[in-house]
Amino acid sequence: MTTTPVIREFSYCLAHVPELVQYGSKPMREISRDPSLADRIVAATRSFEAAAAYPPNQAFIGRIRPEELASIERPWFAAAAESAEQANEMSVGPYGEIVSEALFYSLLWQADILSPPLFEVHDDVAHRMEKVLAAHPVLPDASPHREPSEAAAAAAHDLEEGHPLPLMFDGREVAWFHRDNRAEGREDENLMAHTLLENLCTKASGALALSWLLRRAELEPDAIDYVITCGEEAVGDRYQRGGGGMAKAIAQMVGCSRASGMDVKNFCAAPANAILTACALVKAGLHERVAVVGGGSLAKLGMKFLSFLDKGVPILDDCLGAMAFLITKDDGVSPIVRLDEGAVGRAPIGASASDEAVYRSLVVEPLSALGLTIPDVDRFAPELQNPEIMEHAGSGDVARKNYRKIAAMAVMSGQLEKKEMKSFVERVGMSGFAPTQGHIPSAVPYLGHAIDALRSGDIQRAMFVGKASLFLGRCTDLFDGVSFLLEPNPAA
Repeated sequence: MTTTPVIREFSYCLAHVPELVQYGSKPMREISRDPSLADRIVAATRSFEAAAAYPPNQAFIGRIRPEELASIERPWFAAAAESAEQANEMSVGPYGEIVSEALFYSLLWQADILSPPLFEVHDDVAHRMEKVLAAHPVLPDASPHREPSEAAAAAAHDLEEGHPLPLMFDGREVAWFHRDNRAEGREDENLMAHTLLENLCTKASGALALSWLLRRAELEPDAIDYVITCGEEAVGDRYQRGGGGMAKAIAQMVGCSRASGMDVKNFCAAPANAILTACALVKAGLHERVAVVGGGSLAKLGMKFLSFLDKGVPILDDCLGAMAFLITKDDGVSPIVRLDEGAVGRAPIGASASDEAVYRSLVVEPLSALGLTIPDVDRFAPELQNPEIMEHAGSGDVARKNYRKIAAMAVMSGQLEKKEMKSFVERVGMSGFAPTQGHIPSAVPYLGHAIDALRSGDIQRAMFVGKASLFLGRCTDLFDGVSFLLEPNPAA
């Protein structure tokens, strides 16, 4: 065995939450200008049967390989399970699961542990949520154990004044989500109901993915030493916006009582950076088992909804994505991340204002440091947004654009003939299949599939390329990014 860290396990989950689409950033802004859009959004949402059978979602939880999507006739959204029983069967895959809105509401209720609570539900709903959580085979047994709430009447009164957010299910208000109602909270825009709902959605979905990771790895929660989150939420108050703490919040919910943790922020490149940070911690001997977790982004639900409404297409960006990875010391079996000198791609400041220079730094230079060329890599995983979502919104096939850029870099570097570009893209690429949630589609959705392919011998190398749009913060005009190469364990 080597001293190189390995990626031992992984998990991927989705939460189908059509009623929460209205609380995505874009829908909320548009509804405030045109309230009639709320009803149109509800009318255009998908059923759980459709979301569970949706081919990109099936690829995300590992029931089909991403390479198979190219042979499935589009529109993919035409697929649907024939019954609730079939949808339930299709919603569980080898990598994780697609949970219904009812189960996700139960997770939100479980995630709210503070007093006074943020999440208020009808008494009968609370009892049903406890039963749903207790019956789930993967989730920890950690319900809030509060006394049944008697705040429904007060919440309804507050709702008339526009304070809490109503949470709907099957056309009925089943809960309300409050802002921080402490004196100091009422004066803080960072502790408004909508922002806190965003944060709790990240916590709940991340806890789901971490629970699945532990199940797949056959580990108890106390076996995890450290947790790193890589989401795009900004947990904090007016004095430290984005201060963090999501890693420990998720670890606490899952019962990782021995773990500490931190949040890594790097826009879309955060998952790849978090994985490399975990590798460094394990290699340095500081921790033995590190979990990297990315929860979903409520802000990005329904981001493309206007395009779907205009074209009469169901709203497809209706799922919160979540994922988790386990990095450990070498087990002699699991794939390794190459950490040789120069092998990790990075976008230095001197190159970060040019797209071409960024790709050279992220792809050509790290491979060259290992004595490899671009054609030596069997699979590349860039941003893997679902093309059916992006194309309907007028953004084109993002994954395919990235593959063409990689092919162009190979041609410019003299590693590929121009006439070979098309066949090269077909060989190393795949269709995007991840929900459009910023950090979620960025390279690592393929990590689970790559690990399986490396273990079986179907491929020998996979490169993961995560880019970040630092200019979105309005502090710089730079891109950022990081890349790493995954190979079979030499001892295997």
